[in-house]
Amino acid sequence: MGNVYLALIHHPVLNREGGVVTSSVTSLDLHDLARVGRTYGASGVFVVHPSAPQRAFVERVIGHFTQGPGRALHPQRGETLEFLEVLPSLDALIEDVERKESKGPRLIATTARRMPGAVGYGEFRELVRETDAPHVILFGTSWGLADEVLEMSDVVLLPVEAEAHTGFNHLSVRGAAAIVMDRIFGKRDV
Repeated sequence: MGNVYLALIHHPVLNREGGVVTSSVTSLDLHDLARVGRTYGASGVFVVHPSAPQRAFVERVIGHFTQGPGRALHPQRGETLEFLEVLPSLDALIEDVERKESKGPRLIATTARRMPGAVGYGEFRELVRETDAPHVILFGTSWGLADEVLEMSDVVLLPVEAEAHTGFNHLSVRGAAAIVMDRIFGKRDV
């Protein structure tokens, strides 16, 4: 099995009308996605944002807890945020993983929309175990990943859906990431 990374994508993502936009970073997403990655053994967590000021904000949050006063107050949070990296684009992420792994990653898209050819979690679990290729699981902010990201992905996972059909399916990205990672890498006997 190859290494698995998580990526929080802020561009290109969709707004509520389906237009392609860039969303803002929230510090809760940073902390929670890093925690999910660490809990389930991810090799790293990326935050992708094209805006230099937004990337600087991410770096300030990381620095506060890894080297600043937050380190003494919350040492475990600092240890968790140490493997969070911020990059300007999905292309930069692909290049970074390829440099680290000496091979290009397989991109795994998540979406709340039902997509033709989407793969279930059990099937994907087997795909991950059968290859030594690195995998990057992409999570979109706002209203989800833009179609161009879904189209360039090697695999699109089935959406996280409740058994009860409530007509509502708009989880926070951090909630969806926790569920997705548990379905793939969680204990199956629970």
